[in-house]
Amino acid sequence: MGERLDGTVALVTGASSGIGAATARVLAGEGATVVVGARRKDRLDALVTDIEAGGGSALAVECDVTDRDQATALVQAAVDRCGRLDTLINNAGVMLLGPIVDAPVEEWERMVALNVNGLLYCAHAALPHLLAAAESGPRQVADLVNISSVAGRVARLGSGVYNLTKHGVGAFSESLRQEVTRRHVRVSLIEPGATATELPSHVRGEVRGEMMQRFAGMERMEADDIADAIAYVVTRSRRVAINEVLIRPTEQDN
Repeated sequence: MGERLDGTVALVTGASSGIGAATARVLAGEGATVVVGARRKDRLDALVTDIEAGGGSALAVECDVTDRDQATALVQAAVDRCGRLDTLINNAGVMLLGPIVDAPVEEWERMVALNVNGLLYCAHAALPHLLAAAESGPRQVADLVNISSVAGRVARLGSGVYNLTKHGVGAFSESLRQEVTRRHVRVSLIEPGATATELPSHVRGEVRGEMMQRFAGMERMEADDIADAIAYVVTRSRRVAINEVLIRPTEQDN
């Protein structure tokens, strides 16, 4: 059995939809006060209303984590308004697939800015607070969970720069894990396969058709499936660290 998160504070980025929103709901259900950050404030407000209607506690903070100052302010808002920070879920990300030759470089810049820089900015700002929570918190442990992808393990045609960003997230996570694990900050990597979220809608039309054909007839995972895995990771006993979770739809073979 897992341990509840009563008395702790969790911050979830990219929480306006998909995996982020589902994770916020699950963590609130486990007793955490949840701070949700994203650019779409109207969706965050609706999520907070939903969480509070279910008896949970949540706070919405509008934020673009690709801006270092905004990412730092997001973390500080969680600490200032909720008193501490025990869990960071680095979920914000974008998947802009397509060939490398003649690709719009702006797409590459967006992926690096959000998938890499945004994650780094939030981690950097949060780590002092997570280390403090592990020393003084009700659970004596803190969690930093980075959301990667199967693309962080397997390079594929048409996914080159997305692969680059997610492989980078994996390397950063493992190095950080080695640095802070003896201080009871657990660093975990979640690598979802095909999941029914908004991510495919961001892909250019001519690329989206090819991508959807690849997954045609496959029963994709739901955001709640990934949120459930995240909740499992962060509710383990202080003595247990789940370092990496690769999770695919049953029908996905690569």
